[in-house]
Formats: sequence, C-alpha cells, structure tokens
Amino acid sequence: DVFTGTEQWNAIEIPEGDLYAWEAASTYIRKPPFLEQVTLVADPPAKIENARCLAFFGDSVTTDHISPAGAIKPSQPAGLYLASLGVRREEFNSFGSRRGNHEVMVRGTFGNIRVRNRLAGGTEGGFTLHFSQDTADGELMTIYEAAMLYKAARVPLVVIAGKDYGMGSSRDWAAKGCLLLGVRAVIACSFERIHRSNLIGMGILPLEFIEGESAYTNRLTGREYFTISMTDTLVPGCRLDVRAIDPQTGSEKMFSVRCRIDTPVEADCYMNGGILPSVLRKIAGRQ
Repeated sequence: DVFTGTEQWNAIEIPEGDLYAWEAASTYIRKPPFLEQVTLVADPPAKIENARCLAFFGDSVTTDHISPAGAIKPSQPAGLYLASLGVRREEFNSFGSRRGNHEVMVRGTFGNIRVRNRLAGGTEGGFTLHFSQDTADGELMTIYEAAMLYKAARVPLVVIAGKDYGMGSSRDWAAKGCLLLGVRAVIACSFERIHRSNLIGMGILPLEFIEGESAYTNRLTGREYFTISMTDTLVPGCRLDVRAIDPQTGSEKMFSVRCRIDTPVEADCYMNGGILPSVLRKIAGRQ
C-alpha cells in the first residue's frame, strides 16, 4: 500500500517540521544561495559597468561545454573541493550525480576538458586569463579561480561567444553556474532557444551582436572593460550600446547589440532577478 508504506520505509528516521533539514556535512545536497537576500520588492538590476570578460568563445559552445555532466577529475576545482572535504577520489562520482550541490557545480562551470577559451590561448579546458591592476597582461588560472577573484573585487563579468551559444541538451546548471560565477551578460552572435530562456530565468542578460557583426568584426580581444547602456526599464528586443575600453591604450570601441529578452513576461522575470525571486514575490504577494 503506497499510503502506509513498507516496514523499512516507515523505519526511516525523519526530522519534524515543514522545512527541509539541510545537512551541512552532505556533499550531494546543499542549500543553494539563489534566494538569499531576496526582498519583497525588486530593486532594478545593477548596472553592468566596467565588466571583465570571463570567457571568449567561438561558435557552437554546447551546454556540455558550459556545464559538463561527466566524471569529476581530481585536478579540477570540483575535485579539489571534494578532496578538501575528505571525499576519496573513487567516490568523486560525476557532475550529474552531484547537481544538488552548488559548490560542486559552480566549480565545474566551463570546466569541460575540450572547451576552448580564446583568452587562454591554446590551453584546452576551463582556463582563462585574470586581469587586475597588478597583472595587466593577465594571469592564467582556472575560470572558477578567476571568477572568485573578480567577485571578491566586485567586478561584474560577461561572456563573449559566436553562433549557437548554448546548443545541445537543456541543462539548467549551464545558466545557474554562470550566475554563481558572477556572469551578468552573455554577448553572442546567436543563442539556442532554451538556453536563452534559461539565462533570463537566472537573471543573466542575453545580448546578440547586430546581424552581420561579431566579436571579430568589432575587433574585440576580451581584454577590454565592458559597459552596457541600460535603463531601469527594459523593452523586449531593444537595442543597447556597449562600450569596450582597452585598459592599456585607453582606446574605445562602441557597438550595438540586440537584447534577446523577447517578451514582456521575460522582461518582468529579468527585472525581478530571475524566475525564482519572481515566483517567490508573487507567492508572498498573495499571502
């Protein structure tokens, strides 16, 4: 009887209460930070000013490039994290099995061993250059390490890509991981439909180069500071201006992009910071 259960099922010890009792020691399921510091009234999205490029990709970046589901390797940030918690190498398992642990998943974002980030030159895997006042030429490190340094310095991040960004299977962590890394916008030539929607659902702005333009035609290197012109209201499909400044020469490039927030519902979702804060506010408003 599914309503009474078996003897073994009924013998399972469960905590009392209406809320899930998160286990701090669990390496599989941890309380994610997506609803921390959510207020009843949404503030306008923070401006994207003097952002740095975390990754600079070509065409056909898949969701598996962005959020791999395969085995966790000991040398990867996720493997080092699990090892620091005393997890044995043979028990690392896969990213797919640990998708309930945001600490693992954010460390795996852009961690596919075959992904090619142009900022990292010929280095394959989840690497990038981190730029600071002390390292004008950039320091090679993992994408996760660079993102955490930028986050500590409160530097917003963008990702630049070519055609069909986010193609492949639909993976929510391909958007969730970007948010936790601090990515505020993705500028690409085109997006896969579902991934574009998932980016908006996590409060990340999808922007497309104007038809016929690309990072190449705009002579971008990924080393620039990027500022995106935005207002407190966002009209679906509007054009926005992007200013890219070379920090070494001071030269400035201006180009336009098309906002790929396509509907008023998507605009409302983005202005609320994503689908989770949006739904939470609607539920709270009905109480």
